Order: sequence, then C-alpha cells, then structure tokens
Amino acid sequence: MTKEEVGTRAAELRELLTRYGYEYYTLDNPTVSDFEYDRLMRELIEIESENPELVTPDSPTQRVGGEISEGFEEVSHTVQMQSLSDVFSKEELFEFDARVRAALEVQCVDYVTEMKIDGLSVSLEYTDGVFTRGSTRGNGFIGEDITQNLKTIQSIPLRLGEPLPFLEVRGEVYMPQKSFLRLNEQREAEGEPLFANPRNAAAGSLRQLDSKIAAERGLDIFVFNVQQIEGKELNSHRESLDYLKSIGFKTIPGDRIFKGIEEAYAEVLRIGEERGDLTFDIDGAVVKVDSFAQRELLGTTSKTPKWAAAYKFPAEQKRTKLLDIVLQVGRTGVVTPNAVLEPVRIAGSTVSRATLHNIDNIRAKDIRIGDTVVIQKAGDIIPAVTEVIKEARNGDEKPFSMPEVCPVCGAPLVREEGEAAVRCTNSNCPAQQLRSIIHFVSKPAMDIDGLGTSVVEQLLDEGLISDCADIYSLKFDDIVSLERFGQKSAQNLIDAIERSKEQGLDRVLVGLGIRMIGSRAAQILANEYENIDALIDADAEELSAIPEIGAKMAESLCAYFKQAKSLDIIERLRRAGVKLTYEAQRAGDALDGKTFVLTGTLPTLKRSEAKSLIESNGGKVSGSVSKKTDFVVAGEEAGSKLEKAKALGVSIITETELLDMVQKI
Repeated sequence: MTKEEVGTRAAELRELLTRYGYEYYTLDNPTVSDFEYDRLMRELIEIESENPELVTPDSPTQRVGGEISEGFEEVSHTVQMQSLSDVFSKEELFEFDARVRAALEVQCVDYVTEMKIDGLSVSLEYTDGVFTRGSTRGNGFIGEDITQNLKTIQSIPLRLGEPLPFLEVRGEVYMPQKSFLRLNEQREAEGEPLFANPRNAAAGSLRQLDSKIAAERGLDIFVFNVQQIEGKELNSHRESLDYLKSIGFKTIPGDRIFKGIEEAYAEVLRIGEERGDLTFDIDGAVVKVDSFAQRELLGTTSKTPKWAAAYKFPAEQKRTKLLDIVLQVGRTGVVTPNAVLEPVRIAGSTVSRATLHNIDNIRAKDIRIGDTVVIQKAGDIIPAVTEVIKEARNGDEKPFSMPEVCPVCGAPLVREEGEAAVRCTNSNCPAQQLRSIIHFVSKPAMDIDGLGTSVVEQLLDEGLISDCADIYSLKFDDIVSLERFGQKSAQNLIDAIERSKEQGLDRVLVGLGIRMIGSRAAQILANEYENIDALIDADAEELSAIPEIGAKMAESLCAYFKQAKSLDIIERLRRAGVKLTYEAQRAGDALDGKTFVLTGTLPTLKRSEAKSLIESNGGKVSGSVSKKTDFVVAGEEAGSKLEKAKALGVSIITETELLDMVQKI
C-alpha cells in the first residue's frame, strides 16, 4: 500500500475499533467476535509500529498501557471536586429535603436518585472532543495527573461523539467484582497480600506508576457529573446524563427523576434491596436536585453541595456456625484454610464458605471449629470471618493447626521465612496441576479460548494431559470425544491452541507460573534476553541487575530453571512449535547496549515516544538512575533524577542530543 492508503486504512481501523469497543464496554452489546476485534487491533498495531507518525492520542492502541511515570504531577481543579454530605436514616434524608424546600420556597422538588458507586472519584478533561487529561480528586482542589492509567479503561472514550471545545466530567472508577476476585486469587497464589476490597484495589491500580499494570486490572468507570462545558447548554442533571451517554460515556444505570422525597426514598430502599445482585460495589444511594437553576440558588458549603445527599448503607453482617476448616491448594502450592459455614444469606447471596487467609489470621482471631462467628462480605464480595462470639462457646470447640503434609498429595508442607503462606513441596500435586494449567491458558498468558476449568478437568480426568506442555499434543479426536464437544467446537479449540503458539516468550513466561513473575516482569525479561535459552543461562546476580527485577525475583527464576521438570516442559513446548523468542521492534542499533533514564518534560517528545525511540534503536529505558545508567535525558522541570545523575557523574543530554545520537547511523 502507498503511504496515503496506509493512512486511510489506519483511520478506518481506529473508527471501527472505537465503535466496537464502545458497543462492548459501554453498551454491553458487542456486534463482532473477540477474535475479529483482536485481528483488527493487531493490524492497527502493526501499521502504527511501522508508521509511528500515524499514532493519534485517541487511537485504541493507546489503551494497552506500558508508560512508566516517575511520579504523578499535581493538577489544580478549576471547579472544586466536592464530597457529599452523608445521611444514615430516613429522618436525616427528610431533613435534607426540608432544608432544600425551605431554601427554594417550594412544596415539592424533583430529585434524581442514583447508586453511589464505591470507587475512586476522577476528573476527565476533553479539548475539541479529545481526551487530554485525567486526574484524581485529591483534596478537592488539587489532585494527581493519572491520564495514562485512565486511558487503559476501555469505557472511557478517547474521542467524543461531538467535538466540544472543552468538557470536564466527573466519574467514579471502580473494579468489577469478577476483576477483584481474579486479582486476589492471583495475589493469593503468588503469596502476595490481598486487597481488602474492590475500592482499595481500584485506588491502588490507578496509582501504579506503570500503566501496563493498571491495564491488566480490569477497571471500569461510571460518569455522573458535568463539571465544566463549552459549546453546549444543559439545564438539568437528567438532561446532562442523557447528553453524556449520547456522546460516548458510560453513566450510572437506573437513574430516574422522582417527584418529592417520598418517591426518592422509595428508590433508595429499592437500590438497597438489589445491592447484593449487582456486579459492582455500591455503598449507598445519592439523592440530587435535578434542576441546575435550583442548584445555583441552593449553592454549596466549603466542602459539600447543598443540593445533594448520600444515603449510606450499613455493611451487612450475619452470625453463623463455623462447622469445619478445610484446605485448598493453589497453583503455586500455597495451602489456604477455608471456613465451612452453616449456610447464611448475606449481601444478596447464600454463603457457606469463607476464606481464613492463613494460619496467622486464625491464631490472631482465635478461630476454632464449632465457633459462632460473625460473617461479613469484604467489600460486599468476599465472605470473611470478622469476629468470634467467644461467649457463645460451650467447650466443644476445637483449635485448628496446619497439617505437616499436603491434604491432596501427602507431600511435606513448608513455610518459608518471612512468608505467611504455607506451601506444598510437590510440583506434581494434582491440585497444583489443575490450577497451573488453567493459569497457562488464561488471557494474560497463552490466551487459549475454549480451555476453561471444566474442559481442563475433563482432559486431566481422561489422562489426555498432565501439564501445560501436553496441551500441544492434543488431537482433534481427543477433544471431539469429550462431553459437550461437537466437531465445530473441537476444531475451534484445536485452532485456538495452534494460534497460541505464536504468543511469544513474554506470554510463555507468564503462563509458566513462575513465582513473582507477572506480566510486567515477563515482558522486561523477554525484551532483555529475547530467547528462553539465554534467560535460562542467566545467573541471579545478572538478573537482579536488570531494572525492576529484584533479588527475590531473580532467585525465583533461577530456582525454577534448575528444576528438571521445568526444563522438560520448556523442551516439549519447543518441540511443539511454541515460540520461545521475543522480537522487539527495532529501527536501528544506534543506542545498542545503552541505558537511558527520562526525567522532566521534553520539548517535542512525549515520554512514551522517547521511550519507544530509544528501545527501537537498541537502547534500554530505566525508571531510576544508577551507576549503570549511561545517559539521563532531561527536560523542563527535571526533578531528583537529574540531581542524582549529577552526583553520580552520569552524562546528561537534551532531547536534541538524543535525536542526534539516533540519526548518526
């Protein structure tokens, strides 16, 4: 294709992918398959990689993350991001209404009642219809610039349906319950501390300096307020929500206008009753005056608007009997104690199990088999034992202690120094086999569509596989013979397995489930070594010298590659044709072997562009300055990294000098 044809095709792909993404993530009504979407995305990525000048700020490729910040810049909010005044009873809500009616001198007020999403409040700014900046609420006056992390949220439009001169909206970023459960399962399997609730997980994800981590967390957003707008006149909250929805935003579902506080309160109660059936967390309902003119008359206090109130729901707790404590073995061998409970209905579902996390937690709370306990869903999702009713004990309760051997395979259990987790020492443990294979085929790893838990269980039960490498020995006849498989579905799975062979070294490393090696570490290692043999030959000292790869990660890698079973799996993957190399896009080798650190604001290049330029010419970009740093590229308002570079005698260059280095070849 000519340059003009390539540009036209890139524009077509951006338009298609934006529309398909909006249908999938905002409307929840996809019109194309995941395979077709991924195919188009790969095509656009290839075009933009070969033609960087075609990358636009609103391109769907800008959502994948990967930009690393050295810190978050402060953002001053032109319009204060206020908090809401809380009410906790019908009486307090009706007192709010009485104040509103008295101030407006009316008998009845139109209210909008909507769910209060339990997440992190953010501001989104658009100039000429393009997303230009996103920030946290902070103290209401000053927040933090988290634009790159917000770009990874698929339901945030990068370009609006109408090119308004300027628009600032407020929304609540949250982590859906399924994303939260998946994240904590992953952290528990890797021996990392669990997030207490989805709100904490969402906040922690948005404050990651590496936007690729934020992209992996499955965050979402509901937009609920217009802060500033130019080029459009809006007269009410209801009208503003309809307009926001029409130009591409995902707004809070179920918002309606209610005549007077009685109707609004009935809606608050209805929301409370349906709370347990939602796929995201709410901690209350918000009642707002609908008319903007009336809001103007009511005004605000220094912290809160006088035209809105947040009715807070109490956390639901129930008492029940702890009947037993059983153990579950994860894919990395972590053995987790779980409480078997007398079934009890709480927060919209019947609970009969609750995680006890580890033996330290059991000892700290003195949890015994037979105890009467208080159950609460952490973040209204994960059932947890919050309290033991010790006065209800009758003497028949039994203390619990961890066994010395694995409950599944009988191998010894060990607890490493400094860890809360107890692990099974047998890498061939059947429980670990199932979970390790499920991890291998998951989306962040080899992404084999159709290989869900039930199918993997069938394959294990039939003796068709025993580890992840066996997947690539499966034949059509093996799969079509399984329950619920026809010829088409069997062929689809075979095709998905074949496609996964091209994922590359970084995804293979994720799939192998090496302790402490997640997606980011796998990409760094793949980029550093480019093939698995070079990585296997690296020692711990060499590995730990790589930026972002610490000593513990290096030790974990070396320990994994010393195991005969690990090397056997890798060799069988190789023989099956699985790609065990990584091909970084290279424009040249002018910067080969040189390590750069970026600091401050560069005159023309975005940090992501400078990073891409360096890496495509053979260089490496580190997040911190050390004696091994070759050059620090400094722009305006360079901070502590510049001072450290001066102290260490590291060469400091400008953007112009960097470009000269690249162009010398």
